[in-house]
Amino acid sequence: MSGGPDPAAPDTGSVAPEPDPAAREIGSVAPEIGLAAGSLRDAARELVDIGVTIREAEVHTTAALTDGALLRALPHAPSPGYLAHRALLRAILNRKGLGYAVTGGRLGTLAAKLGGMAGAESLAVRVLATSLRLRIAAVAVDHPELTGDSMLTRLIEAAAADRDLEAIRALRALLKDRGAVRALSGLAPIFGEVLALRALLDENPLNDDTAWLIATGKGYATADPITGMSNRAVAALDTGEGAATRVDLPAAESARLCAQGSLLDFLRNISVVGTTGRILIQSVEGPDGVVRHIVQAPGMRAGRPDGDSPQDLLGAFSSAVLDSSPYSRSLIKAVDDYGLPQGAELALIGHSAGGAAIMNLAQDADFCARYQVTHAVAVGSPVDFKHPADPRTWVASVTNQHDIVPTLDGQGAGNCFDLHPDWYVVDYSDSTHLFPLCHSIEHYIANIADDLPDARHRIDGRLMLYRGPVVRSQAYLLADRPEGFPFLAVPTYPVDGPEGPVELPIRCQDGGALTAYFAADPAVAATLLEGTELGPAVRVAGRALVAVHAFSNRRTSVGGYREVHLGIVVPGPWGSRSLCVWPDLLRGADRRRSGSFLAGSVLDDAAVHAVAPRLWGGEPYLAPLELELTTRTARVDVGPADDRLLTLRGLLGPWLPVSDRDLVGYARGAADTMLRSCVRTRGLGRLHPVPRVRLAVGPRSAHPLARRLRELGLDGARPLLCLSAPAHQTLRDAAVPVLIP
Repeated sequence: MSGGPDPAAPDTGSVAPEPDPAAREIGSVAPEIGLAAGSLRDAARELVDIGVTIREAEVHTTAALTDGALLRALPHAPSPGYLAHRALLRAILNRKGLGYAVTGGRLGTLAAKLGGMAGAESLAVRVLATSLRLRIAAVAVDHPELTGDSMLTRLIEAAAADRDLEAIRALRALLKDRGAVRALSGLAPIFGEVLALRALLDENPLNDDTAWLIATGKGYATADPITGMSNRAVAALDTGEGAATRVDLPAAESARLCAQGSLLDFLRNISVVGTTGRILIQSVEGPDGVVRHIVQAPGMRAGRPDGDSPQDLLGAFSSAVLDSSPYSRSLIKAVDDYGLPQGAELALIGHSAGGAAIMNLAQDADFCARYQVTHAVAVGSPVDFKHPADPRTWVASVTNQHDIVPTLDGQGAGNCFDLHPDWYVVDYSDSTHLFPLCHSIEHYIANIADDLPDARHRIDGRLMLYRGPVVRSQAYLLADRPEGFPFLAVPTYPVDGPEGPVELPIRCQDGGALTAYFAADPAVAATLLEGTELGPAVRVAGRALVAVHAFSNRRTSVGGYREVHLGIVVPGPWGSRSLCVWPDLLRGADRRRSGSFLAGSVLDDAAVHAVAPRLWGGEPYLAPLELELTTRTARVDVGPADDRLLTLRGLLGPWLPVSDRDLVGYARGAADTMLRSCVRTRGLGRLHPVPRVRLAVGPRSAHPLARRLRELGLDGARPLLCLSAPAHQTLRDAAVPVLIP
């Protein structure tokens, strides 16, 4: 651990660091051992300077060899020119000189990569490899368990000696004996150095730049040290402008939030919120009576990467690698929604990926122009190469040397560089070496509370103005982008409902649908269409085409509900011809004439039922409804269990992928008007050409819709084909009158 500014100093300006005597004793390192480790790190640092100087000489030598002026002078002075070229070639190709040191420029870089593939090394690489070995030795002094473990020693020695096959065998033996978690935990203090050493010495030219950055401390590792795959290319997969929605914490969680402000209080709040995709913003009244604000950001959410939360694995990676990520952009949205005044004082506290995200926030110049970021505290986070935009921002970093996450930027316990002399850096070790236990927020809280009293007092001293009663708390659920964006991001308007205003259009964020097409009695269909001016029903082999539409709207702007509609497929108004219906059905709802004339509808939600006539017309019925849809089967039950109105059940059979289609409906409105409604959809659909489902009408049901199904001849019928969408989004606006000449 290295010390930072004095806690009594004002939080303004950039101040010079001062030593922290107690810090050097963390981890129970004896002074003479700490001195030995320090000497090894000093030597490693000097070798880095030497290696960088040698690399500069290599660049100049390569440039001189390929200098056009020197080449043009050869015909005029062949003997001196030959001698000069030979001397330059010997300098950059002779192992007793600079080694294989062709570098710099396009030609030099290509030659260097080709030489690396052949196993050639330059003097600069060998010097940096020696520096990395000294860094490993320094860590081993502080962590004698590394040298006392024969399996770890075997792996380290094989990597340092550039024995690839032996290193692979040692790693396999270690994994077999310890398992991945314990093996990774044992390597954690030297993880970055071992990877950089392998990258420097192997024959893969793609990871050379990353190894150089780690070894010299010049910047974040731009690529994977093993394969050389670009980190930024992977992080760029994490897209989204960020979004934040206010949420209420459950009573049990709210009761556990701390009522006072201190470092441990803020970290305990992060533990309460947990890795659930949420963050917490609080306001505290300081000892001077001024209200200040604290953003508290948890770490990575468990589970697979997804397209919803910026706290997933991909979000954690992008927060560490990039200067701005969906996580930090979501934090900005949350702070803006919280309603802070211009210039409000703000402290940022984060754990793991949350620490990287709050540092991205601190280095956002526009954000720091709106608010004064006074403090940023990152716990267990890879933040070595992030820099706050405001030089007045006081930064603290707390890392456990057996925690692998902070080393993902390439700098770990073996770091020999003073990357941030104006930061307060706590880099410690305790007896718990097992990862991920040592990375958990609860473990960091216990360490800071019990093992790091000096560090806790130092950080709390700097946070003194945030010590006071909490006067406001608000949790936010973060997302990569606004829910349903851009499909569901539409203007809304209220309409009167039985329990207050209902917001239209109804936006369904998560739903499913099944449409089954049947061949029905054409005479009954013609009777139902009388006076509609929608034309005769579309026919298939002389029978009328009838559709049963079933929707399970699991999460919508008006709550969850289910619906079933019976529709007669028609070519549409305005004199449309039946033959034109097939290509018309492929158009979007906004350009389609054809649709379904609603012959009956059923809903299971009273609030939606009350406004349904304004949505799609007609007189829908209210009844219990169940819809279960899987990749293989469908089950639709309408009506109570003891008096089913209809059921539609069975195997859907094989399917072909199609895009989910919009729906257009026609229905009679007030005063004999014809209403047209649209259901716009987004999602992937499935076409089932040979479904084995069957529609059955309740034998005892006297419901008008049951009677209509019997008249159409659909009792016991099998559909011609089915369209299903297990997961989709929908927009449903109010129906509009259709003027039919």
